[in-house]
Amino acid sequence: MDIDALKASHMRHWNRFHQLAHSRRLTGPEIDELSVLYRQVTADLAKVRSQNPDQDVISYLSGELLHARARLTGTAGASLWAISRWFRYDLPAALYRIRYVTIAIMLIFIAMTALQTWWILRDPAALSMLGSPEQLKNYATTQFSSYYSQDTNASFMSYVWTNNAFIALRVVAGGITGFYPIMALWGNAQNLGISAAVVIHYAGPAHFFSFILPHGIPELTAIWISTAAGLRLFWAWLVPGRKTRGQALGEAGRSMITVGLGMVILLFLCGAIEGFVTPSNLPLWLKITCGVTLTAGVWIYTFVAGGRAYRAGVSGDLDEDAGYATPVI
Repeated sequence: MDIDALKASHMRHWNRFHQLAHSRRLTGPEIDELSVLYRQVTADLAKVRSQNPDQDVISYLSGELLHARARLTGTAGASLWAISRWFRYDLPAALYRIRYVTIAIMLIFIAMTALQTWWILRDPAALSMLGSPEQLKNYATTQFSSYYSQDTNASFMSYVWTNNAFIALRVVAGGITGFYPIMALWGNAQNLGISAAVVIHYAGPAHFFSFILPHGIPELTAIWISTAAGLRLFWAWLVPGRKTRGQALGEAGRSMITVGLGMVILLFLCGAIEGFVTPSNLPLWLKITCGVTLTAGVWIYTFVAGGRAYRAGVSGDLDEDAGYATPVI
C-alpha cells in the first residue's frame, strides 16, 4: 500500500476529524459526525499499522484519536445526545447485524408452534393427556381470558413486563452456552402450541387470536430477537474469525447487551398493550393494529435505521472505541 496515496485519499476526512476534535464547542450533529469519523480513522490507523507501518502517520492518527476520544468522553457523558446516538446508531446497528438470524428463528418458531397445535388437535389422546374435558373447557372459556384482567391494568402490565424482560435478558446472557436460547425457544413454542390447541378446540380460533395477537406479535418478536442475540454470543465464541476468542466474545457481548437493553424497552411497550389494550373493550381490529404497528416499527427501525448505521461503520458495541481498539502512540 502506498502511504502517500493513502494520505491523499483520506486527508479530507482526516482534516475534518481534526477540525471537530479540536473545536471548542460542538453541536449535537457535530458530535454524531465526530463519533462516526472516530471509527473511520481508527480503521485507517489499523490499516496503516498492518500494511505499511509509517511511524509519522501512526503517531499523527494516534494523537488525533486520543484527543477525539477525550473530547467525546468529556462532551457526551450520559447526555441527551449520547442517548440519542444510542437510539439512532448503536441499537439499530446491533439489531441489523442479527436480522437474518432473527427471521430464521421466527420461521422456525412459527413452524414448531403450528406443528404442536396441529398434533394435539388431530389426536384426542394427546388432548386428553392435558386434563379432563371440564378442566380444559374451563381454561379455554374462562381462565385464558381472565388472565389478562386478574389485576389492575398497571399492576398487570408491570408484572408481565418485568417477567418477560427478565426472560429476554436471561436468553441473551445464556446464549454463551449455545443450547439455552434454543431450549427457551422450544419451551415457548411448546407452551403456546398447547394453549392454542386447547383454546381453539373448546372456544374457537377467534377467541384465541383475539387475546394473543394484540400483544403477542411484538412480544414474540422480542423473544426471537433475544434468541438471535444469545446465539450470536455463542457463534462469536465458536468462530472468532481473525480476532482472538476473547476479543470476539467481548465485542459480541457488548453489542448484544445493546440488544438486551433494547428488548427491555420493547417489552415495556408490549406490556402496555397487554395490560391496557388486550383486556379492553376496543374493537378487535384496533387491538391487533396496535400490535402490528409496533412490530412493523421494530422491523422498519432495524432495516432502515440499522442499515444506515451499519453502513456508517457502527456495530452496536457499547465501547467499540475502547479496549482492543484504543489507539496507542
